[in-house]
Amino acid sequence: MARIMIIDDEPAMVDVISTICRERGHEPIPCNSGVKAVENLGSIAPQLVICDMKMEKVGGFDVLKECRETLPGTPFIMITAYKSVETAVEALKLGAFDYIVKPFKIDELQLTMQRALDHQHLEKENRTLREAVKEKYRFENIIGTSERMQEIYNLIAKIADTDSTILIQGESGTGKELVARALHFNSQRQHQPFVAINCSALPENLLESELFGHKKGAFTGAVQDKIGLFEEAQQGTIFLDEVNSMAQPLQTKLLRVLQERQIRRVGETKSVPINVRVLAATNEPLLEKTKDGGFREDLYYRLAVIPLEMPALRERIEDIPLLVNHFIAKNAAQTGLEPKKIDPKSLEILAHYRWPGNVRELENAIERACALCEEGLIKVSDLPPHIVRQANAPTPEDHDSDLPVGQTLDEYIGEHEKRYIEETVKHCGGSREKAAKMLAISMATLYRKLDVKAPKGKSK
Repeated sequence: MARIMIIDDEPAMVDVISTICRERGHEPIPCNSGVKAVENLGSIAPQLVICDMKMEKVGGFDVLKECRETLPGTPFIMITAYKSVETAVEALKLGAFDYIVKPFKIDELQLTMQRALDHQHLEKENRTLREAVKEKYRFENIIGTSERMQEIYNLIAKIADTDSTILIQGESGTGKELVARALHFNSQRQHQPFVAINCSALPENLLESELFGHKKGAFTGAVQDKIGLFEEAQQGTIFLDEVNSMAQPLQTKLLRVLQERQIRRVGETKSVPINVRVLAATNEPLLEKTKDGGFREDLYYRLAVIPLEMPALRERIEDIPLLVNHFIAKNAAQTGLEPKKIDPKSLEILAHYRWPGNVRELENAIERACALCEEGLIKVSDLPPHIVRQANAPTPEDHDSDLPVGQTLDEYIGEHEKRYIEETVKHCGGSREKAAKMLAISMATLYRKLDVKAPKGKSK
């Protein structure tokens, strides 16, 4: 049910439209003059306004202007007895949703009303969705308080509202697309399209068509004209993920697009101007790839106007507790269950793992743990086994830290040799004879290395 204000200085017309509104389940708000309408628009806040154009003192165009200022999102239907294109165009220019001409049919009015209300509902949903998306991609949602992440935040804040081309570099799973979306949704282009494509997901010929579009008949299967993603992103942002996988011929065409700000569909002879911000991402060092000819150097510098390096998770271990809590809260919101807790030992295991899959791997591990844990507490047994194994395994650095640097080589060998012999004797139940045989050394050597005197008759 909607609140509908009906404005006309002819009481009979107000009554007719009010009756139509009630029959459709709506609440009519009758108003017999433009003066009263202007006075009460703000306080009544109708969801639809139906207004006659020709009224004394304050006419329909005056009410329309006031409505656009007071209630900019409210659809406005103008009623006119003058069927002229000029009148209709003027009303639409001022922001009217539509107009109908007297005498009108009841079905015509009902249909126009419904279209206006549907449009308002859709606009409201879109606004809500845009706000939700913007909230999701706020800078603050890129989790981390480490020094490396603070550098990322500061850089994003500086470059978000520019049109500079950005190259986001980092290992898979470090959050490159999240940063790209944050850059878009915190820029002046936030209400325009954000179009993303993974350049490694398509073969060269299909990727070209996907990016630039094609003309009907340009190749087998091109049964109709198709606009590309650059045109879809017009006025907005295009995100080229894994741009490092792009073939050389396509690199050349992308370079031309960045230089000329025009695209040409496959099979076309004319170019189309574009106004698109380009963000690109790579999971391998792109500058290194230019040195062996795997990527065009001139394209690299076109893309890396501002390079942004995303750190691997193992380089910001101090952010793991924050990320864990974030993913636990996210899981609770998705499942509708109480947020889980995590025991300190589990958190310690997570902090000692190397995270080759970075933040994405951590999120998957927490989702698994939340599903498996009992009594609302994530324990070590709930974590993926390979994470527990690797976190518990001694690293080469651990072994290195035990080495007694400062000893001579002979001293080090002698000390460890003696310990090994002692352990072997214990293994043989204290029998030095058996230990000597197992070690393939003489009894005299065994005693000498243990630095003990041999009993008489047992020196051989």
